[in-house]
Amino acid sequence: MGKVTGFLEIDRQVHKYQPAADRIRHFHEFTLPMSDKEVEKQAARCMDCGVPYCHGPTGCPVHNQIPDWNDLVYNGDWDTAIRNLHSTNNFPEFTGRVCPAPCEEACTLNLEDIPVAIKTIEQALADKAYELGHIRPYPAEKKTGKRVAIIGSGPAGMAAAQQLGRVGHEVHVYERESRPGGLMRFGIPDFKMEKHYIDRRVEQMQGEGVIFHCGVNVGVDVTVADLLAQHDAVLYCGGSETPRPANIPGDDLDGVHDAMPYLVQQNKRVGGEDIRSVAWPAEPILAGGKHVVVVGGGDTASDCVGTAFRQGAVRVTQLDIRAQPPEKEDKLVVWPYWATKMRTSSSQAEGAEREFQVATLEFIGEDGQLTGVRCCEVDELRKPIAGTEFVIRADLAFIAIGFAGPFQNSVLKELDGVLKTVTDSRRSANVAANDRDYRTSIDRLYAAGDVRRGQSLVVWAIREGRQAARSVDEALMGSSVLPR
Repeated sequence: MGKVTGFLEIDRQVHKYQPAADRIRHFHEFTLPMSDKEVEKQAARCMDCGVPYCHGPTGCPVHNQIPDWNDLVYNGDWDTAIRNLHSTNNFPEFTGRVCPAPCEEACTLNLEDIPVAIKTIEQALADKAYELGHIRPYPAEKKTGKRVAIIGSGPAGMAAAQQLGRVGHEVHVYERESRPGGLMRFGIPDFKMEKHYIDRRVEQMQGEGVIFHCGVNVGVDVTVADLLAQHDAVLYCGGSETPRPANIPGDDLDGVHDAMPYLVQQNKRVGGEDIRSVAWPAEPILAGGKHVVVVGGGDTASDCVGTAFRQGAVRVTQLDIRAQPPEKEDKLVVWPYWATKMRTSSSQAEGAEREFQVATLEFIGEDGQLTGVRCCEVDELRKPIAGTEFVIRADLAFIAIGFAGPFQNSVLKELDGVLKTVTDSRRSANVAANDRDYRTSIDRLYAAGDVRRGQSLVVWAIREGRQAARSVDEALMGSSVLPR
């Protein structure tokens, strides 16, 4: 695959970023694309490594045939490479931008810390697909007469809708918010992925017969019982959006917020929409001129950091209760799995101060307004170390410590006592369904994505949406041509 000696002759290169001082002045994407020739050179580094862990169970959740399309790109056959990529991934322009690339961690060349630039090549392929006219409707040749409802239009719901629409079912997607995309639109900042990519896919899917119903909160505006009565199957892809409770004293002070309302508001501002949301409070949250503290060390916390800088925050401090990881992992112990090592996101690189192995003890304030965050160092068991307390000035604080399952006040409220749920190792209450047929405890109701597996990656949601679509199709038609 690729050039036999490519990895020996060509250095690893990935797309560059605009300087931090420039990119924090806007909310647009800031990656600088590589030329086609540069991308082809990077694809040439993919070697015939025998067992390509990159697209196995340790690498890519949707099993992208990475060595195959790298070889095609290296040989200049972009058309076939794009078709190959789309055979496993409905939305490579999403994953090429926001996926953390476990495929690169699993690359054989990562044993030497020089993995193939898979994510960069995937994004280039996805963008080339638009340029070459591949992102157009591919409607089914024949309709089946079956109707399927999908609750939620995040990556799982969109992937399932496209797959089911392409085999001829009449697909109706119900979205609580004003526009499709779920947290991919309203949670992920535009500087990581601009939303016109979602709009293009929605337009493509509408051309394939998928019908979107936005502003419809299933379980409130329309019942699941009604959807089951009007459709042959219903697939629940509502996501995992309930903020995990921090139970930190003082979290009721003005200036302390969960992360998601903040991110949703800013995404709505960038999209030219009213910041009010069905699910989140409408009080404007802005970081301009403020000292900001972000509690949490994951992607959502990082998104808060980048958003705060772009709004003009004076200082941003990120608190992580975990110990600072090593700069480099032990390859012989970890590879080809995702390694715990020191990673710096583009948002953190914009000037965030990071504190590791620190617990947030209390939000402190005056007259009901946040003024600081009281912290302390913790030991290996995350227990406070006496005498290490300190206070960080804060005018604004965001709690970004993950999600505890889907919202309880809509679908789950309607189906309380009927729809089985299960609590996972992260204490998230998710809808009970397996990853073989995605059936729930209610006949003809299926569940996929974060609502089933708990908070996860966009690429995992796409995988689950595709697999659930096959299960639904198989149940309705007796067999399915959709891939699993």
